[in-house]
Amino acid sequence: MLAWVSAQRTSASASKALTKRRRHQLVYSRPVNGHDFLHQRALATRDLPFQSHQVYPNFAVLGGGITGLASAYYLAQQLPKARITLFEGSPRLGGWLHSKQIDVGTGSVVFEQGPRTLRPSRPNGWVTLDLVRDLALEDQVLMTSKESVAAQNRFIYFPDHLVRLPGPGSSIWNIVYSIFTESLFKNMLSASLTEITKPVRGNIDDESIGSFISRRYKPILADNIVSAGIHGIYAGDIYQLSVRSIMPFLWAAETAARSVTAGVAGGWSLHSPQDAVLEAEWAKAIPASDTIKAIKNSSVFTFKKGIGQLADRLEAKLRESANVTIRLKTRVDELQLEQMNGVPSMTLVARSDGESFPQSGQETFTHVISTVSSKTLDSIVRPKSSLSILSQTPSVTVMVVNLYYSNPSILPARGFGYLLPRSLAFDQNPERALGVVFDSDATIGQDEMPGTKVTVMLGGHWWDGWVAYPDEEQGARMAKAILKRHLGVAEEPRAVHVGLQKECIPQYTVGHHFRMTQAHEVLKKFNGRLRVAGNSYNGVGLNDCVRSARDVVMGLAEGWNEKTGLEGFTKEYAPIMRQKNG
Repeated sequence: MLAWVSAQRTSASASKALTKRRRHQLVYSRPVNGHDFLHQRALATRDLPFQSHQVYPNFAVLGGGITGLASAYYLAQQLPKARITLFEGSPRLGGWLHSKQIDVGTGSVVFEQGPRTLRPSRPNGWVTLDLVRDLALEDQVLMTSKESVAAQNRFIYFPDHLVRLPGPGSSIWNIVYSIFTESLFKNMLSASLTEITKPVRGNIDDESIGSFISRRYKPILADNIVSAGIHGIYAGDIYQLSVRSIMPFLWAAETAARSVTAGVAGGWSLHSPQDAVLEAEWAKAIPASDTIKAIKNSSVFTFKKGIGQLADRLEAKLRESANVTIRLKTRVDELQLEQMNGVPSMTLVARSDGESFPQSGQETFTHVISTVSSKTLDSIVRPKSSLSILSQTPSVTVMVVNLYYSNPSILPARGFGYLLPRSLAFDQNPERALGVVFDSDATIGQDEMPGTKVTVMLGGHWWDGWVAYPDEEQGARMAKAILKRHLGVAEEPRAVHVGLQKECIPQYTVGHHFRMTQAHEVLKKFNGRLRVAGNSYNGVGLNDCVRSARDVVMGLAEGWNEKTGLEGFTKEYAPIMRQKNG
């Protein structure tokens, strides 16, 4: 099939060690996940002068979503004598991870308002699995095997029916028949065969996913197939999103191998120095348990009480830590770099329930890790517009509608669900839905009651520029209309839950890589005291967020002044294309 469908990142050989010229002081760290990822890493005394006065570092973590929780957890584990304060503006922790137990009479079902499953792919998925193991959550994991209907049956709705995508479980005959009979795949074969003959791009730094696929394949593939996939991950517009940032292998393969097809066929892959460090650590790690091995071989996984169980366990662990303080309903309004007795530090003003806290309205920290959105960070940093480059990352709003039906056989097909492409006729999607997940198949084992559970996702880039959104009643009505039109589901659901997730998914638009490179240079002016992590920068998935939290803590333990959290966008850390056995 298309070469770009199977492309994925891999990792490589270990990165260079710290230079011997640095003055080091070993910090206490206990083994984490069986392989002490920060054990015996050095903390440069020149970068942390408070060490010489035996004053322990004082960290502020902004944002209590999954990235903030993971950042605070890694800090608490690796620097148990440091003081850590987690600031969260809302009344709860977990951010977009929000699993709800819904009573449906004699039992309950789990409704997910955010992500519902995780892929155990390396390297980022394995970082999450290390965290799962460290939190003793292995016995709470629910796996979906690669042989399950959810793994093998994935659909796109076009032009007026479900079309099963070629993949595992499909016979060669069925694949060929589908390609030649379904209008969804029109021109796909010829476009795939001729991609290798297309000229390599000129002197451009980035382009949209839609432009790239149209140029190397055909516009119909971009509109019919790729747009549907992007709807399911980014809820975004392929003609706005950056191919360099979202599909880096495709971008790199065009120049390194002269075509995407040649890049896949020739065994080319992207190798990141940061990924290489992980690979080296895993090579020396204690062998994984049978459960972790099984999860790694699964299609996706979740938890018995929902994805939110991961955030709940992190919160519980943090509340057990004597060196961690959690402040809910506390918003940081201002953040600034200052000099305290010649030592750089970060001061912030926080407000809780409308009141400044503490009374002075100002607190001082040795370091700040910001996991709030890049736009929010730009709005609070002083002097104003210091990080204006970060305000250029837009986000989309998604409405999530969960529905439960008592009838376990109400759907005409079984599988993970289906996505809707941008090319779908308006009369087939006037509600501007992005996709539908068949939760009953995707997350088997969560619910106490038999039946059918689905989730309808609405909005995303279709709602860009809207100043008002549908209310809960309208959202439920729209979701039911979609299910009736597409799947013939006419009966009323037993339970419905509607949630509006405002600006929940950052959009890496064309030029994102260049803007993050610029942001890295600006953040360096904070002397390593302000670092960033989270979905505004290098991946919107939960695995990406956990990985960024881990990386930023690793950078703090190394004590490098120039660390910002955006090193991956610099030439020193840029992924390199290499050919197998090359």
